[in-house]
Amino acid sequence: MSVATGLKAKHQRLVLIGVALVALIGAALLATWALRNQASYFYVPADMAASPPEADRAVRLGGMVERGSMKTAADGVTVEFVVSDGKARIPVRFAGIRPALFVEGSGVVAEGKLGKDGTFVADNLLAKHDEKYVPREMGKMTADEARKTIADTQ
Repeated sequence: MSVATGLKAKHQRLVLIGVALVALIGAALLATWALRNQASYFYVPADMAASPPEADRAVRLGGMVERGSMKTAADGVTVEFVVSDGKARIPVRFAGIRPALFVEGSGVVAEGKLGKDGTFVADNLLAKHDEKYVPREMGKMTADEARKTIADTQ
């Protein structure tokens, strides 16, 4: 005497596909829930001034370092400066080793949290270089000479 499972092979496959689909959706939801606090939102000064993030939220602030705003503290490690986008200004404080390209008038992305006093406390600074990079060898060439040199190498 054989024991009947009650399901045909076709129905067993459908049940197996359904279980796999539910498991896949569950894994995606679990990953989304686990990573929700790891996302780092990007703000420009105007956005941060208009709608500041919560005090505990890790965010990125991007803009230009205002000329004349950089002040190094007596400890030689802490620096305070202002990031601007032409519409708003956000004071920033950073304690650590600054990137070599970090200077007044340059672009910067600061990672950190907005303090209760309105000062952005950065944990990390990413200096942005301009897009007009020219290798040292091509620095004194005219635009036509540079184009010819590039064309010759291709």
